[in-house]
Amino acid sequence: MRVSKRTGSVAILILIAICLVWALYSRGDHPAKQPEDTSRNQPAAVAVATVRRAPAESSITVPGVFQAYQDILVHAKVSGYVKKIFVDIGDRVHTGQVLAVLEVPELNAQVNAASAALARDQAELQRAKNDEERAQAVHTALHSEYSRLKNAADAQSGLIAQQELDDAQAKDLSSEANIDAAKSAYAAAEGKLNQDRADLARYQAMQSYSYVRAPFNGVVTFRYADTGSLIAAGTDESTNAMPIVRLAQSEVLRLRMPVPESDANFMQVGGPATVQVQSTGETIHAKIERFTRALDRNTRTMLTEVDIPNKDLHLDPGMYASTTFPLKRNGNALVVPIDGIVEGDQPYVLLVNHRDQVVKQPVTLGIQGANFYEVVGGVKQGDRIIIGNQGSYQPGEKVSPSPVDMDLAAFGQTSRHLQSTQGNESEPTSDSSAAGGQK
Repeated sequence: MRVSKRTGSVAILILIAICLVWALYSRGDHPAKQPEDTSRNQPAAVAVATVRRAPAESSITVPGVFQAYQDILVHAKVSGYVKKIFVDIGDRVHTGQVLAVLEVPELNAQVNAASAALARDQAELQRAKNDEERAQAVHTALHSEYSRLKNAADAQSGLIAQQELDDAQAKDLSSEANIDAAKSAYAAAEGKLNQDRADLARYQAMQSYSYVRAPFNGVVTFRYADTGSLIAAGTDESTNAMPIVRLAQSEVLRLRMPVPESDANFMQVGGPATVQVQSTGETIHAKIERFTRALDRNTRTMLTEVDIPNKDLHLDPGMYASTTFPLKRNGNALVVPIDGIVEGDQPYVLLVNHRDQVVKQPVTLGIQGANFYEVVGGVKQGDRIIIGNQGSYQPGEKVSPSPVDMDLAAFGQTSRHLQSTQGNESEPTSDSSAAGGQK
């Protein structure tokens, strides 16, 4: 009887549980069925760019400093006091213009003495010429007399005494010697005249140096002397002679740039150069005029110069400018966006093949641009290259490529900018701020 009661209780409990489940199910409180996640089976979407052909050019931008085409200290060639100075700083002068006049009394006295000596020599030369002419006349008379006596003696023996004939012959020979002496005296007087004439010309030339003149068109950038200043002759390098003014030829300026050793072999006389002047904002198209053809041992750079016309003097020596020199150009290069290259010891790209699978492909790089690389080996035109985030993909992985329209106008010229790190006006030291050139 006890077993039957226990079995009946279990049956009642089961019946109650079934009723509860049926009630809950009928009210819709059962959990909703979750949809199956199929995203794991979809290929990853990637941005790809197509390898295309476009012009590629590399260049280098180097800072430089404007300098006067010629810049000199104007010295006096003779010593004296400044009698008058006509220019001051900032004045424009022309070739041959008198900058200052010196007072040199000693030199004036030397010129007067040389002039007097020259006049004396001219008189002495005239006297020597007259003596020569007189000696020539005496000789002619004596020679004629001797000739007549000799002819008479030859015609009739004993007509002319031998003593008389010998005396006439002696006088003839003596007069001939006197001609030679007169000629020698004339030559000596002529030589002395030429010497004194040269001395006078030298003194007059030195006297002309008392007028200090401009050797070229330029601008006075500094004035050292004033009226009354004693100026020593600037002909002796051992003395520290004070200059009168400093003169700069600024109608044409030299722009000097230190080109790095790696790019020096691209510099050629007549090669193009584009100059950007920071202070004026202007762009000047010029050409390479000269370069040293030797590297500086300290900076490993080669000094290169560009000449800039400056007729109106709107550019001043000491201004800074940046000059761009083209280095290499390929008018039909295979170009790849720079984000598509994985650099390293062996650069490579990730290709997407015709099966939309990732392929790791080593490449050989050429010209580097600001946003592109020239690829000279490893890919061909039309290949699809994964752009960016290459570390997220594995070779052989299937992807869903999404083409990116790369603006080829962004391709083209690339410029490596070298910045000055020292304040050296003639040869700024440079350092590369972006990689470039040929890999």
